[in-house]
Amino acid sequence: MLRLAAACMAVFAAVPHAVHASGVTSFELDNGMQVVVVENHRAPVVMHMVWYKVGAADEPPGQSGIAHFLEHLMFKATDELAAGELSTTVNRNGGSDNAFTAADYTGYFQRIASDRLELVMSMEASRMDGLRLVPEDIGTERDVVIEERNQRIENEPGALFNEQMRAAQYLNHPYAIPIIGWRHEAHSLTLEDANAFYKAHYGPNNAILVVAGDTDPDEVRALAEKHYGVIPPNPAIAPRDRVEEPPQLAERRLDYSDPRIGNDYVIRTYLAPERDPGAQQEAAALTLLAEVLGGSSTTSVLARKLQFEKQASVYSSAWYSGQSLDDTTFGLINVPVPGTSLDDAEAALDQAIGEFIEEGVDSEELARIKTQIRASEIYALDDIQGLANRYGAGLTSGLTIEDIESWSDILQAVTEDDIIAAAQKIFDRRKAVTGFVRKSEEVTQ
Repeated sequence: MLRLAAACMAVFAAVPHAVHASGVTSFELDNGMQVVVVENHRAPVVMHMVWYKVGAADEPPGQSGIAHFLEHLMFKATDELAAGELSTTVNRNGGSDNAFTAADYTGYFQRIASDRLELVMSMEASRMDGLRLVPEDIGTERDVVIEERNQRIENEPGALFNEQMRAAQYLNHPYAIPIIGWRHEAHSLTLEDANAFYKAHYGPNNAILVVAGDTDPDEVRALAEKHYGVIPPNPAIAPRDRVEEPPQLAERRLDYSDPRIGNDYVIRTYLAPERDPGAQQEAAALTLLAEVLGGSSTTSVLARKLQFEKQASVYSSAWYSGQSLDDTTFGLINVPVPGTSLDDAEAALDQAIGEFIEEGVDSEELARIKTQIRASEIYALDDIQGLANRYGAGLTSGLTIEDIESWSDILQAVTEDDIIAAAQKIFDRRKAVTGFVRKSEEVTQ
């Protein structure tokens, strides 16, 4: 067996890999599975991740939450594994495992000693095309998902309102639907729904394997060919075909109240462009705009103007996440001091934004932010899970390895004028949802 493995490694060592500027290696198996290897030999540990290019935004109408539900069911039995055996085996070998679902992807991972890489790879490959669900799995796991929704959404008034905000932000695109699913639809998910979603989207030709840590491309290729390469491509997998968002021509406003709200606040999100392959400059400017406006509780524009100069706010922030397959959002929030109306809080927020656009970006503050970003990227090199996430999330969101690796330099090249231009373009109230959230005596559900 050792001689066979050595021979395989010798063969694959002669096969050229794509070695990128950062030293990251990538190649593709014959069945269409993309493989990325991020070497980091500082500790004898590897992160093994399989990312599927399917998420909550790819669900059939009326089956919201099926992507997340299937993620739970993937820990049940396969052709070779008993239900729960994968996690038990990983834990018994000193590792950890988990999974996650997002709008654009679903991922499964194991962190384990590097000499156990083949063990986890063989088990993960088993559930790529060998999942064997039975009726008894459905009711129990559906209850788990519903309870998860109860804890994360139903019992959190802010989370309930965020669902309403997102549903109002997107007029047609499935990003409007919560990843965990609407409660009434989660109750009706079936075994047939789960199997149909699995058969439509799971397979090596819709997956990306990312291995980060104490390994090398030749070892990963030999093991990937052995365990994943023998899985035939799934002929049912088709290119993503999502509905498009129509032009947004009118601001939407929401008023939400709940007795569990701690502080009244005003929040606004704008439809915003995502990071596009080969064209990330606008997203980079928006990333730095969010940092300049609200990235710091002490030095950002909103903190300085609303919290310290006017002393009319107890908290303010801005945020933007450009890593998305389709249009994303840019957000602002202002939590006023007690006794300040939400109308006044909104007016103060708008005034602060207007003054910022007129005054421009503080060059010293921008330089400080860029230095912090560069430092965080250096520290991130020690985090193999973070490195694996960087490539997996980026690739499943439509970016290339070259896009992912050039992102840092693109951020550093953003100028003060770029940020102001991005602000003038993004703050279009016709593409905004403004929410007033306040404490009340009655639950409005």
